[in-house]
Amino acid sequence: MAKITAAMVKELRESTGAGMMDCKKALTATDGDKAKAIDWLREKGIAKAAKKAGRTAAEGAVAACISDDGKTGALVEINCETDFAAGNEQFKSLTAKIAKHIVDTKPADLDALNDSVIDGKKVSEIITEATATIGEKISLRRFVCYASDGRLGSYIHMGGKIGVLVNLTGGDDALAKDVAMQIAAANPIAIDETAVPADVVEHEKEVAKKQAEEEGKPAKIIDRIVEGRIKKFYKEVCLDQQIFVKDSDKTITDILGGNKVTAFTRFQLGEGIEKKQEDFAAEVKAQMQ
Repeated sequence: MAKITAAMVKELRESTGAGMMDCKKALTATDGDKAKAIDWLREKGIAKAAKKAGRTAAEGAVAACISDDGKTGALVEINCETDFAAGNEQFKSLTAKIAKHIVDTKPADLDALNDSVIDGKKVSEIITEATATIGEKISLRRFVCYASDGRLGSYIHMGGKIGVLVNLTGGDDALAKDVAMQIAAANPIAIDETAVPADVVEHEKEVAKKQAEEEGKPAKIIDRIVEGRIKKFYKEVCLDQQIFVKDSDKTITDILGGNKVTAFTRFQLGEGIEKKQEDFAAEVKAQMQ
């Protein structure tokens, strides 16, 4: 058996773009033969997937799953490169399978999820294989998992563009779904005033103060103006004070009927991912020079 050195692993990694551990496995499986190791990686779909690792995956879907007993819920975002791939039945099946797996196994974090096993394969390997077979970079981006003694609800909007998971102290499935839909539509940043981060409030106060000054308001009433605008801000961003999207005569506190929201998560597909902007005119110009 050939000794697998760090230099051999490095060389194979540079040739294929595959990860270090995958390169080591390939060399071990092929007794240190680089050419065979490359074939081994290609056969596993790893080399092909690695070439796509630098691409931007900002499309995809957000999926939700709640256990049959209603005690565990999950929300997960899995990305790909195009809407076309996101509509692929294989991709849809992948997102549903991983959402259910999160509910079943309750992983502590993304690393634990990637290391967990579905049908004899690590989740990370399943993602790599999906990248190879679907033909686009697939990325398991983030997830949450809730355990509940009350009522869990979820809502997926526009086929996975926005997903919400919410935990209530009680109520029924219809109430939980209504609250989840509210969160999807109105995008609150907190359950109530006490949960709004202090730095966010201070920033809003500064903005409100400068607005009042720019409007030429008398200095003696600026503090009251700021106070009024902060109250309005709370009504916009605090879930409990928001106007219910299905009935403008009610707030979310009204429809909860004594129940409380203890936690919620809202994922918007691709938020925070910087999408590469293609400049085709510049690309053609560069090729002509």
